[in-house]
Amino acid sequence: MKFALDIIDWQARAPGLSEATEWLHWAQHPCGIDPNAPQAKLTALPMMTARRLNSGSKLAVECGLNMLRKHNIDAVLYTSRHGELERNYRILNALAEGQPVSPTDFAMSVHNSAVGNLTIAARQPAVTSSLSAGMDTFQQGLCEVICLLQAGYQRVLIVDFDGALPEFYHSGMPAAMPCWAFATALVIAPGQELSCETTSDADGAEAALPQSLQFLQHYLCGEPEFSIPGERLTWHWSRS
Repeated sequence: MKFALDIIDWQARAPGLSEATEWLHWAQHPCGIDPNAPQAKLTALPMMTARRLNSGSKLAVECGLNMLRKHNIDAVLYTSRHGELERNYRILNALAEGQPVSPTDFAMSVHNSAVGNLTIAARQPAVTSSLSAGMDTFQQGLCEVICLLQAGYQRVLIVDFDGALPEFYHSGMPAAMPCWAFATALVIAPGQELSCETTSDADGAEAALPQSLQFLQHYLCGEPEFSIPGERLTWHWSRS
């Protein structure tokens, strides 16, 4: 598999990281992300909307709103490996205990909840989609972005995110899997700035960072070539 693209703009949120200068320093001085660090205050997301969203969806809609206000976006893709797991856990827990299910939890439990709330908060109709593909969710999302660009859309917003994973699931997860909320937003256009080619030599090992943050780290460092491992494929990137 081969494809190429241009990145027009980006924004990201994670514990202790929100401003571009913070992300640049983080990328140039590689270190882990402290899950106990506070998330920065939300500035774009309306308070009433924020109250309805879970930790990851808040960050995803916040980043999405900022990108929509800065650029003329033709299509939007939200990618999330675990989706609304926080909310679905609450539903399952309520059912297990014989308690009534929250109507809000039920209505907001679907995988495309975040991107739906983005268009509502932005009051802006748009072509939208939501995708999940396990460990390779972000990279498969970029393949979907390429399809949208080839269909004629000139500016595509992709937001990769996940929420804080409920402690109930921690014992069954790989030790390295991130459990904290984050969001990475990229505005992508047709171009040849970055090229990607896959090879089938991945070992499927869990990384300490989600794929989108691995990508952002390499991208901000200006590395001419870098690779991101996946479940079955390794994604090799190069700059033109």
